[in-house]
Amino acid sequence: MERPWDRVADDGVDLLQRLLRLDTRNPPGNERPAADLLNSELRAVGLEPRLFEPMPDRVSLVCRIQGTGELPPLLLAGHTDVVPFEEARWDHPPLGGELHDGYLFGRGAIDMKNHIAACATIMKLLAERGIKPRRDIIFAAVADEEEGCTWGSRYLVEHHPDEVRAEFMIGEIGGFTQYINGVRYYPIQIAEKGLVTLRMIARGAPGHGSMPHRDMAMTRLGEALAILGSRHLPVHITPTMERFLRTVAATQAPPTRWVLPQLLNPRLTDVLLDRVLPGELRNVLSAQLHNTVSATMIQGGLKFNVIPGEASCTLDGRILPGQRAEDLVRELRALTGDRVEYEILHTTQGMELPDPDSALYRAITETLGRHDPAGIPLPYLVTGFTDAQYFGRLGARCYGFSPLQFPEAHKVRFADLFHGHNERIWVEGWRWGLRVLWDTVQRLI
Repeated sequence: MERPWDRVADDGVDLLQRLLRLDTRNPPGNERPAADLLNSELRAVGLEPRLFEPMPDRVSLVCRIQGTGELPPLLLAGHTDVVPFEEARWDHPPLGGELHDGYLFGRGAIDMKNHIAACATIMKLLAERGIKPRRDIIFAAVADEEEGCTWGSRYLVEHHPDEVRAEFMIGEIGGFTQYINGVRYYPIQIAEKGLVTLRMIARGAPGHGSMPHRDMAMTRLGEALAILGSRHLPVHITPTMERFLRTVAATQAPPTRWVLPQLLNPRLTDVLLDRVLPGELRNVLSAQLHNTVSATMIQGGLKFNVIPGEASCTLDGRILPGQRAEDLVRELRALTGDRVEYEILHTTQGMELPDPDSALYRAITETLGRHDPAGIPLPYLVTGFTDAQYFGRLGARCYGFSPLQFPEAHKVRFADLFHGHNERIWVEGWRWGLRVLWDTVQRLI
């Protein structure tokens, strides 16, 4: 006898709570507790997951439901590691998985144990109901996404590619409600920026701290940071952002209907961002239309009374699809001149589907239309990176779709919850999203 859907969703919420109570912060990185929990849950319904541990306690889980082979596999993927937190700044314990006012609080509630719990629930349901799909269904709960994917998706793709090779991948960052002037949208990730970690180095004359001079490394570094913090890098219009802006404009009233397409004109982009658009929208769109850098760590100095001859900072650089690390460095040098030097520490390329249309994209948009006729699906570019950058290397068409609703009246901004204090998820919105994801998978298999 099939379980009622409400019971399925209740069990999914319980699994999410238990995942949130596990400490899988990265760094230092210890995804084993999450992998062990998922392994137990999936084996309880007769599935046979495999665990991969390239480094002690850096464990990823892969589980497969065999299909008829009529169609290529579908990969449901997510990461079990989470970023650190400042517990004193939270209203409720970040590892508590506590429910307050309809919201489940915990590090990973949004990024991204919610999707892990949903995918595991779907795998369990497929097994319980004895469904024989036309394609293999693979679930990958991987380690190390928050530190660059080395011991998770990258390791699986490079060392066990047949375990995760698929035609389509459904991953994180997409399917959440986004409100613009009262219109409800559902972004679907089809593109993401690449990562460039840089060291910006300033050199100058050392000396005694009591005798400042005009050639101090710290001053040069500060001047360069001030320039980078106040200026835009060149505009780059990607096909995804053109689709996104034109779709939103077509569904908005004036003046938004008129303004948004003008962002596609590089001569007007920065003027509109700086002088017309509100702050929240401006920041997101600016990052989607430019390569960017953010200073995240500063290094330098030996002693309080010694002027150092060298100072540096780490820059978190993000490059749009089609751009390279060298392109970013060239753009930075055009602004800072010879004040500083740049060293590329690490880089990955951005990713973009040249055409979002596919059987999966149609399944997503049709399912959203059924569950929320007033909502509007949008192709979307995310400014961070995800495991899609590696799974895509095996040929998968990767979509970010982890459906989730927030009521407009709650004034919760999805972007603020990523890596933020009081990360939380609206339980009823997650239950809605679980059903949407289940129906999407059903359409595809």
